[in-house]
Amino acid sequence: MTAFVPADDLRILDSPEEVLSTLTRDGRRRWLYPVESSGRYLRRRRVVGWALIALFVALPVVRIGGRPAVLLDIAAREFTLFGTVFTPTDTFLLLLLGVIALVSVILVTALWGRVWCGWGCPQTVYLEFVFRPVERMIEGPEHIRKRRDEGPLTTEKAIRKVAKWAVFLLLAVALAHVFVAYIAGWDRLVRWMTGDPREHWGYFVLMGATAGLVAFDFGVFREQMCTIACPYARLQSVITDADSDIVAYDPSRGEPRGRGKDRTALGDCVDCLACVRTCPTGIDIRDGLQMECVACTQCIDACDAIMDHTGQPRGLIRYASEREIESAALLAGQIRADAAASGERITGPVRVAGQEARRWRPRTVLYGLLLVVLCGAFAWQLATREAVKVTVGRSVGAPFVEMPDGRIANRLVFRLQNQRPDATTAEIAASAPEGTELRVIGRSPVVLPASGHVRVEVFVLVPRAALVGGET
Repeated sequence: MTAFVPADDLRILDSPEEVLSTLTRDGRRRWLYPVESSGRYLRRRRVVGWALIALFVALPVVRIGGRPAVLLDIAAREFTLFGTVFTPTDTFLLLLLGVIALVSVILVTALWGRVWCGWGCPQTVYLEFVFRPVERMIEGPEHIRKRRDEGPLTTEKAIRKVAKWAVFLLLAVALAHVFVAYIAGWDRLVRWMTGDPREHWGYFVLMGATAGLVAFDFGVFREQMCTIACPYARLQSVITDADSDIVAYDPSRGEPRGRGKDRTALGDCVDCLACVRTCPTGIDIRDGLQMECVACTQCIDACDAIMDHTGQPRGLIRYASEREIESAALLAGQIRADAAASGERITGPVRVAGQEARRWRPRTVLYGLLLVVLCGAFAWQLATREAVKVTVGRSVGAPFVEMPDGRIANRLVFRLQNQRPDATTAEIAASAPEGTELRVIGRSPVVLPASGHVRVEVFVLVPRAALVGGET
C-alpha cells in the first residue's frame, strides 16, 4: 500500500521509529515528490547524464576490431571489452579487472564521497533525466501531482496516469533491448526482433521480464533502490572519512535557523525547507550526513537560489569535508566565546572558513599506488598473453587403435583460441618422436578468425618402437 506525505508534512519526523525517509513508522511507503531545483550543478549533471546515456546505448552497437565494444556473451562464455576477448581461461586477467574496478570505487569514494551515485549511477541518471521529466511533462509539477494523487479518481487523473505509464512502458522496452544487447549482441538481437517469434520465444520472455523490472524500478521502486536495495550506501561510512568530500550543511553559518527579515539573532538558514522539498530521497541535509544521501547536489542548487534571493553568500550547503565543517563550527564557537569574554556581542552568523581537507592522505595514497600496480599488472598480463591458446584433449572413444601396419593411433582434439584482434593461421605438427604422422581432419593449416576459436580433430600415428612401457 502506498502512503502519501500530508500536505503540511514537509519535515522528516524526529522520531526514533523513523528509520528511513521513504517509510512511515508502521512500515508503509512514504511517496516522495521532489521538486527539481535548477542551478549550476543540475546543468552539469544533465550534460554528464545524457553523455552517459548516449555511451550506454552506443557500447553494444559500436564495433572495435570487428566486435562490439562491450559484449558479455554468457552462453558462449566470452566477454568482449573494447576489442579484447576474455574467456574462462583468462581467470587471472578477469580477477585483476574486478579488483581494479573495486579499488577504483574505493578511491573515488574516499576522495569525493558518493559522487558516483549522484552523477554516474544509471539508477540516478535514468530516473532524474528520463523518467521524472516525462512524469512532470504529463502529470504536471510536483505540488499539482501530489494534490491530484491525494484526491479521488477522476477522468483527468486516469488519462494522465495511463498516458504516463504508456510512455514508461515504451521507455522500459527500449532500455530492456539495450540491456539484452550487452548479453546477446546487437546483430543477434536484430535477427530476433525481425524473425519469427515462435523461433525465439525465449527472447520475448526475457525481454518482457526485463522491461517489467525496468518499469517497476523507475516507476514504483525508485529511490528505494538506493536507500534499501543498494549495498553501497551501507559501505560509504566505512570507505569515507573526515577528509572525504560530501554534500554538507554548514551549521556554523546556518544556525540558529529561522524565518523573518530581522536576521540579527539568526543564522543564514531561513528554514524555507527548499533543500527538503528537492531531495530525491526525502532527507533533511541539515541533520548531517545520512545513509540516504546520494550526493545529487539538488539541495546545493536549491539553497544557492535562496541565498541569492536573500542577499547572502552561497555555500550554506556545499561540497565540503566533515573536517572542514567541524573545524568551522569550532572556530565560530571560539570567536563567539572570545567576543563574550571581552564584553562584545556578536549577532547573526559567523562566516569562517574551516580547515581544508587533505586530498592525499595515507589511505588515498595507498589506494592510488595499489591501483597503479594493479593496472600495470593487468596491462603487462594482457600484452604478454600468448597469441594462440592451445588446449589438447583426447577424443571420445577408444583410447587408442592399432593400425594394420603396426602403428598406434590416437585421436586428439585441439581447441585453438585466437587471442589477437586479427585473423591468423595455425599449423599442427609433430616434433617427436621420429616417424610420427599427423592427419588433420579438415583444412590445414587451420584458419583462426579474429578473437575466435576453432576445434580441430587430429589423428596421431606413432611407430610401435617409439613406445616404452606403452607410453611416449
